[in-house]
Amino acid sequence: MAPVPVEVEEALARDFEPSPSPVGAEGIVSMLTTRVDGAYLDRAGPQLRVVANYAVGVNNVDLRAAAERGVIVANTPDVLTRATAELAVGLMLALLRRIVEGDRFVRRRDEWGFSLEFMLGASLDRKRLLVVGPGRIGQETARLAEAFGARPFFAGRDTELGAALADADVVSLHVPLTPETRHLIDAAALAAMQPSAILVNTARGPVVDERALVDALRAGTIAGAALDVYEREPEVEEGLLELDNVVLTPHIGSATRDTRVAMGMLCVDALRAVLLEGRRPANTVG
Repeated sequence: MAPVPVEVEEALARDFEPSPSPVGAEGIVSMLTTRVDGAYLDRAGPQLRVVANYAVGVNNVDLRAAAERGVIVANTPDVLTRATAELAVGLMLALLRRIVEGDRFVRRRDEWGFSLEFMLGASLDRKRLLVVGPGRIGQETARLAEAFGARPFFAGRDTELGAALADADVVSLHVPLTPETRHLIDAAALAAMQPSAILVNTARGPVVDERALVDALRAGTIAGAALDVYEREPEVEEGLLELDNVVLTPHIGSATRDTRVAMGMLCVDALRAVLLEGRRPANTVG
């Protein structure tokens, strides 16, 4: 098992015998970097009863394979909503106000002096914010952005996305990764956006075609992008690293200590429900 916060480690140790290998396990705590497919489940063995995924998204888990083997899958909803929404809004502000670009400028020790025309950015106030994926995190992102004067509107996976993209100043992605949402934001979607618009992705990396995004940023098709997740994570498309109108963070949407502990405790609760209490946890997926 990968390292977890000490509070979670202690809670697991109280009721279970942790093991670094899934082989022979009755319950597994899986990270989003672990591909829990049929082969993985078979390697664990027929005694496996529950997989507690340490994430709200379960695109790393083959739910059908788990169901076929009678394995319950649980996730960690709700507890990371606020933290991820905060980061999404933070990325919007960092990009619009050129905060990261300014930090790099100062650290290079470039010469500068106060000027009314120096490093002008834009405000989130009165910006049309398109939230793609109006689930818990998307709704919370909209609520927080309204405090800065943004005007949110929503699009789901079944919405006519092109028209919504054309109306947006800021596009924030909050859809799960599914076959339908892979490369949801491709060259055509980027071309539908305004040249002054920015894109923020705190969902899953493959929702965005990163090569198409680099081309769009270089061509001025859109004004900027802020990403916390990547198509081939942890690898980042080389072109993104070269652009000043891009803000990049290393998948830290849920990265507050309180949030990560709460996520871990939901995993512990799921293991206890199945293995000690003989019931399905409330956060069962599928």
